[in-house]
Amino acid sequence: MRYESSKSAILIFLILVSIVLTWNLWTYQPNFDWMENSDYVAEVTLKEKQELQEIIRPDLALFHVNGQHYGTTNAADLDKMISEIRGWSFYDVTDYSDHVSDIKELVHGNGNTEIVFPADVPIDLYRSVLKFEEKKIPAFNFNRMIINVENSDKGNGKVYFISSDYRRVYMSHISPELLNGFNRTFFKNAEQYQRYFAFETTAERTIFIPDGKLEMMEYTYLPVILNSEAFKEALFSDPRFVQRGTIVNGEEYSDVSSKMTVNNQTNMLHYVNPNVDPNFIANSYDLLTRSIDFINGHGGWTDPYRYVAMDLKRKSVKFRLYSMDGYPVFNEIGMSEIHEVWGREEITKYTRSNIALELPLTTEMVEVTLPSGSEALEFLKSRKSFKPELLEQLVLGYRMARNTDENKLILLEPAWFYRYNQSWGQITKEDLGGLLHGLE
Repeated sequence: MRYESSKSAILIFLILVSIVLTWNLWTYQPNFDWMENSDYVAEVTLKEKQELQEIIRPDLALFHVNGQHYGTTNAADLDKMISEIRGWSFYDVTDYSDHVSDIKELVHGNGNTEIVFPADVPIDLYRSVLKFEEKKIPAFNFNRMIINVENSDKGNGKVYFISSDYRRVYMSHISPELLNGFNRTFFKNAEQYQRYFAFETTAERTIFIPDGKLEMMEYTYLPVILNSEAFKEALFSDPRFVQRGTIVNGEEYSDVSSKMTVNNQTNMLHYVNPNVDPNFIANSYDLLTRSIDFINGHGGWTDPYRYVAMDLKRKSVKFRLYSMDGYPVFNEIGMSEIHEVWGREEITKYTRSNIALELPLTTEMVEVTLPSGSEALEFLKSRKSFKPELLEQLVLGYRMARNTDENKLILLEPAWFYRYNQSWGQITKEDLGGLLHGLE
């Protein structure tokens, strides 16, 4: 009797457990948020993300001292200056454009330091690098910061933000103590930097060119080939439906609307999405922000790239590779650039190289001496078609080229580069008696 009672009790217990488990199974709801968008999203990272101050950086500091000009493009020097400026507190930012009677004196006058950026920067974006006391400041773009140390003892210090076309000038204030500190640390030591000379291209514009003895290093790299599959995962909205095919000298990836080609001979990657709606009005802040976020999204900063150009009309942004010591790098087919073109919501064109210069061959480093800035300028002026008003820059940099003896190696060769009528060109040692070469 006891045995039968025990069996009944166990059976009832098992039935109750079964009912509870069945009920839990029927009523269970996982603690997941509903996905608003069913598109496939891949987490792809080629390299680490970069902070804004690593991407938007000045490439020149000029010091105007008693009629003499000194400057530096050295990355470490500029980092020290920006690091100090990031500790300042700016206030009373106002539009000063209508109060400027001599823009060249304001920009290049004695006692001034020019911090020069390669392209216009939206202050709304760069204020995450600088500190402003007011929550709201005027919206403007700038490519120069002008710091005048001569007025540091006359009330509040002044720092000017100036646009690339010199049409807009915004004035801000900092404490005199901060200005005095900058004077002691940098301006009073200006003569330690490279000497520059002025060349007036127009009545409104003067460019400054390094002069004297100029020595640079020539570098050789064994490049690392980047993974095409990683770019496929990053660029296509749903990589599961992407088809891969082989083409001459490379490979091709495509879905119903987009295509990515990788040329293994030129090491160039091209992605196009022609179905994106291009008809929208972009502002500089949104365009530059989405361009930086896009590359950060897949860790595309595989080398030290910097923001160098933006075209609102074409909705495009360009980033350029810089050498470890702070010189811009150029290449005839665009290997040293990342170029983006945007549609309303998505990127419509993405062009870049598929290599990274991770392995410098230290045994192949060579120091070379370049012609002076005066010689380079005289070469340009000697050409019959040369118009001074079209010359925008004359700078030192590197040409990225393949080693003729070993095609797998990449050379960075020092040379003079000039921006003329909105296009870049190169002057080599041989060119001082020869032809000019056009660049991207």
